[in-house]
Amino acid sequence: MIKLRQLGSLFAVLSLSISLVAQKIPSGAAIDAKVNGLMTQTGVKGMAVAVIDHGRVKYVHVYGIRNAKGDPLTTDTVMYGASLTKTVFAYTVLQLVDQGKLNLDTPIAADLDRPLPTYGPDPVFPDKYGPYKDLADDPRWKKITPRMCLDHSTGFSNFWFIEPDHKLHIHFDPGTHFSYSGEGFGLLQFVVEHGRKSQGLGLDVGDLTHANFVRLGMTRTSLTWREGQNPNVADGWNDHGQPEPHSKRSKVRVAGSMNTTISDMAKFTAALVRGDGLSAASRAEMVKPSLHITTRTQFPLFQPDLPVSEQRKDLNAGLGVVVFDGPQGPGFYKGGHDGQTANTMVCIERRQRCALILSNDVRSEAQFADLVRFLLGDTGVPYEWEYGDYAGKS
Repeated sequence: MIKLRQLGSLFAVLSLSISLVAQKIPSGAAIDAKVNGLMTQTGVKGMAVAVIDHGRVKYVHVYGIRNAKGDPLTTDTVMYGASLTKTVFAYTVLQLVDQGKLNLDTPIAADLDRPLPTYGPDPVFPDKYGPYKDLADDPRWKKITPRMCLDHSTGFSNFWFIEPDHKLHIHFDPGTHFSYSGEGFGLLQFVVEHGRKSQGLGLDVGDLTHANFVRLGMTRTSLTWREGQNPNVADGWNDHGQPEPHSKRSKVRVAGSMNTTISDMAKFTAALVRGDGLSAASRAEMVKPSLHITTRTQFPLFQPDLPVSEQRKDLNAGLGVVVFDGPQGPGFYKGGHDGQTANTMVCIERRQRCALILSNDVRSEAQFADLVRFLLGDTGVPYEWEYGDYAGKS
């Protein structure tokens, strides 16, 4: 006779097995009905959705309009990628690691011909007071590694120009805490573009990413605005429902300058979840827990640690993504946001399943958790940490 304790153990195993079975992807008609219902409910003007299963794009569709004139959003409408650019850059950096041009855990000081503070004005905003000379009296910059740039642990603010004194500061010992920082990504871009040519650096990041876009068939994606894209480009709507023009960024900024389409970004997402273009070791580095995240929410910056008992144990920074372990097993995700843009990419490693949402209306962000759950089932994606009371600052 089976004892009650054995029955309890068997039930627990069966429950776990059931929870790990991925939900079947809804039909196209069901997805259409869900998205249209959410848009009607919130007044969102435009949204694009893609679903990946077994590492292959299974569904791509767009809803609504791309501008105040009412022109329809299409699958090849150019939309703003925002901070999804960070994931594309991390993927590109790991290719350089595969090529032996960078080491994730070697300090960037070894990649430069001279000390970082001697490089002068900001490379992106040379007409403004620029950051690296600000570190002349703080030797902790010498500890910063490519990994720290990609897992948001440099100690920098999100950007130097939002500091009260408009100077670059290191707020904690590099590598010890997570605090979201586009500035850290900008530093690694600087190293790739201005590092030692003798080790294969001194490269154009725009060219590097373009090579991947060509390889993946991403014909309308780039890290800068390209003339000729105007006939089919998405403007956006802010949180008050007011239309805003598309931001045409002329310089490569790996923290967030990418223009893309739902068709193109779905191809990248599928390649990423499959591991295409990376060695097995580098793919594993990108999505393994690199640094435990201990704060209640992603923003504001430099929060104190939660008590250990309140920390989400599975919440960690990967490289260019955040990783977690939910009801369906390990996953990773990245968001992207500005005043008129809301994007999210969520991937579950088991069955290589992803949901990708691009929206030219920032109000759509409030519906991401519901829509991703509808598309993939309960994933455990940590939206409550990402948004909190500061929804959308990713």
